[in-house]
Amino acid sequence: MGLGAIDLNLLVALEALLEEKNVTHAGVRLSTSQSAMSGSLARLRRHFNDELLVRVGREYELTPLAERLLPVVQASLHKAEEALSLTRHFDPTRSRQRFSVVMSDYVMTVFVEPLLRVIAEEAPGVRIDFHPIVDGQLENETHLRCHDLMVVPLGYQLPGVSEAVMHDRFVCLVDPDNPRLTDGRLGLRDLAEMPHAACAIGKSHTPAERQLETLGITPKVQVSTPGFSVLPFLVSGTDLVALVPERLARRYEGFARCAVVPTPFPDVPLVEAMYWHHNRHSDPAHRWLRETVRKVGAALGEPPRPGIVPVDDRHGRHAFPELSATS
Repeated sequence: MGLGAIDLNLLVALEALLEEKNVTHAGVRLSTSQSAMSGSLARLRRHFNDELLVRVGREYELTPLAERLLPVVQASLHKAEEALSLTRHFDPTRSRQRFSVVMSDYVMTVFVEPLLRVIAEEAPGVRIDFHPIVDGQLENETHLRCHDLMVVPLGYQLPGVSEAVMHDRFVCLVDPDNPRLTDGRLGLRDLAEMPHAACAIGKSHTPAERQLETLGITPKVQVSTPGFSVLPFLVSGTDLVALVPERLARRYEGFARCAVVPTPFPDVPLVEAMYWHHNRHSDPAHRWLRETVRKVGAALGEPPRPGIVPVDDRHGRHAFPELSATS
């Protein structure tokens, strides 16, 4: 039977009847008389050839068919409300919108908590499903179509629209008892000779790894992980070094036994950006989501300035000839 053969307003009545399990209560909920709701129930019973509501004692219960219908009707009406609201004003205080956002484990660690605080205050009915970055996701437009936002390092050639939302810098993580630490610092030679724990997301290197390459250093990666969050625990108690975003390093200082050390080269900035597909650009709900993410990113501000030396010449140019002249 096609959609034209049934009054779609009956879906609203069906949801109320199945949720309330009471004709009178459903009528009050929809501001409809009891007789009108009884008429709607009779039409629905004829359509489905099922009682839908059956009396058990003084109450009504759902039939097995009604039990199966309820989640389908709820989901259908929710999607219909989303479709009809796209051209209307978005009210975050009343919305039950559900968003899908892709983030690295690093961004989830430092960004999600303040984001959820804002959403709980401004849009308590809004739900966000967070998804991790998976291999190949940053090179494929399909994933951008499937999610409302992707928050990843700026520079990936995703085909959508992008906007920077958070800034950070890289630091070194080592065990506090690592014998290579000298006055709380590491040198370029140390990074060249030490075994590394590295994050591998997609096919691209991190900005810190690219900086090492420009200095003629190829890190000796002994262990790699699909995210940054586990690196502090791999460094603890070992001779490994890891190059990680400073905001994440500071969050883990109290949980993992590791020392946060400035890089022995000028700051390497890390810019996280939100990406979205062109077809969501004018959606009022999506505009609200972008503005909320933008506001949270601005509130984080710049990471605190560490005492980083501009260059490392502790070993001398001739002692480390493979470094570029600019170092």
